[in-house]
Amino acid sequence: MPALPYVLEEVTWPAVTAARYDVAVLPWGATEAHNRHLPYGTDTIEARGIGIEAARLAWERGAKIVVLPAVPFGVQTGQLDIPLCLNLNPSTQLGVLRDVARSLDARGVTKLVILNSHGGNDFRWMIRELQPELKLFLCTVNVYAVLDGKQYFTTPGEHAGEAETSMIQHLAPDLVRPLQEAGPGTARPWRVAAFNEGWAWAPRRWTQVTADTGIGDPKAATAAKGAAYIAAVAEKIATFLVDLTHLDPGHLHA
Repeated sequence: MPALPYVLEEVTWPAVTAARYDVAVLPWGATEAHNRHLPYGTDTIEARGIGIEAARLAWERGAKIVVLPAVPFGVQTGQLDIPLCLNLNPSTQLGVLRDVARSLDARGVTKLVILNSHGGNDFRWMIRELQPELKLFLCTVNVYAVLDGKQYFTTPGEHAGEAETSMIQHLAPDLVRPLQEAGPGTARPWRVAAFNEGWAWAPRRWTQVTADTGIGDPKAATAAKGAAYIAAVAEKIATFLVDLTHLDPGHLHA
């Protein structure tokens, strides 16, 4: 299979030099348990897979996009009692992001999109801190916020439920265990109503929330649902990437 010209891991120095990419996409996932049937790399597989498909669509429309190697470590401060859930503190993420952004900034890339697929990651405050020191335009896209999952799934679920299971069944089917091995993904609510209603927030201790590390029942998942959802999400992100290619960072508003 030939190298994809928009995937940095696959291309050579002469190809990169000749391409002069405008927009870089940085998939950012996590390494954590996903119920009993999905791999620890679920979030990273999703971010990378969707990022590459979106870049393909944008590239075919003339946009010079490059997908960077995915970062597989996310914020896991509420899951440290689960074996090998690997934590990267937000302050550490800021340092990683600063170094990557500076590397791109020095080589003429004008925009960086952080494609986030892990709920514990929050890059908005980091972008606010970094943007004043860079020429590079920074922004972030949450994979799960691009479309309403209820249009594609009976009950999407929050973590390792129908939506994520369907996506991995499509992207990495060999890594998905039989669904009869999965737990029900039942979540215990907070004892304080405001947290359940969403207008108050606190981090969750994951083992106090769910017995199988999942939130959402995966039983209705299918690879076909995952393929349809990923295609739609990638199409919308591709349109965004094309628009971003033409954006002048000095004139962001109409």
